Amino acid sequence: MRIMITGAAGFIGSSLAIRLLERGDEVVGIDNLNDYYSVALKESRLARLSAYRNFRFVRLDIAEREAVAKLFRDLQFDAVMNLAAQAGVRYSLKNPHAYIDANLVGFANLLEGCRHSRVGHFVFASSSSVYGANTKQPFSEHDNVDHPLSLYAASKKANELMAHSYAHLFSLPCTGLRFFTVYGPWGRPDMALFLFTKGILEGKPIPVFNRGQMVRDFTYIDDIVEGVIRVIDQPATPNADWSGERPDPATSRAPYRIFNIGNNSPVELMRYIRILEKELGREAILELLPMQDGDVPATVADVSELAAAVGFRPATPVDVGISRFVRWYREYYKA
Repeated sequence: MRIMITGAAGFIGSSLAIRLLERGDEVVGIDNLNDYYSVALKESRLARLSAYRNFRFVRLDIAEREAVAKLFRDLQFDAVMNLAAQAGVRYSLKNPHAYIDANLVGFANLLEGCRHSRVGHFVFASSSSVYGANTKQPFSEHDNVDHPLSLYAASKKANELMAHSYAHLFSLPCTGLRFFTVYGPWGRPDMALFLFTKGILEGKPIPVFNRGQMVRDFTYIDDIVEGVIRVIDQPATPNADWSGERPDPATSRAPYRIFNIGNNSPVELMRYIRILEKELGREAILELLPMQDGDVPATVADVSELAAAVGFRPATPVDVGISRFVRWYREYYKA
């Protein structure tokens, strides 16, 4: 297939691209290479992709309407995987307009491109953050998610609603994937594991929010990629049993689906830190801080729908994933 990946210089996008390229797909990678975090790291990820003849990179901001429309006119895509977004819960408190531009305007441009060029499947990254104020665990796609706690979460919920409208109006198959705390080699520098590793190796205090009383469904990058590929290969179809009297948020009469992708094995933050200390052979200096605005104390994924639909559920143990990350970090940064 010819597959567009937006955010191709990103953590998940570059890892996904490699797997698709290795199985023989043609990948057109889109990224604007913004400076939200190290551009050098993004360029290093792209360098890995440039070795493949079936990879093409286009530097483009998805918020640029005409440029996106031209790309869809010039190239016919079998599937589009949207991973381009302004990420980060805390940053959305500081720079909300970045989220409007990338996560809403850019998303609309992609939907329009898919609609007019009749793309076979539009898959997009949502987030566990859409569960917001929900407290029933584990989080299920069938639960209502109308109480986001950050603009980032609200933008991801909006993406799900926008995609559904295009699935309904134009029969565009759309699948949204709610990622749960992705980590691993080539990860983002603003994520906890990256920050903790850097701080511990430099002998500096690491920020531990809610004084460590946090639980996360940490999901290893290879599991995320496997789940994404299986979903791409299986376009969303209408649910014939869907009822407007008892509306199911996870499905629709339209070709639309929502899936959680999480490890379904929640880990306490302090245990996560202890495993990292063991791998690094150093003890962390903890800076215990209160809960941050926009954060939630726990995320746990119900992945039964993903397993039933595509026959896969993430299962990489957190100690294995952290060990692989530390090995990569030491090699990449010569630390």
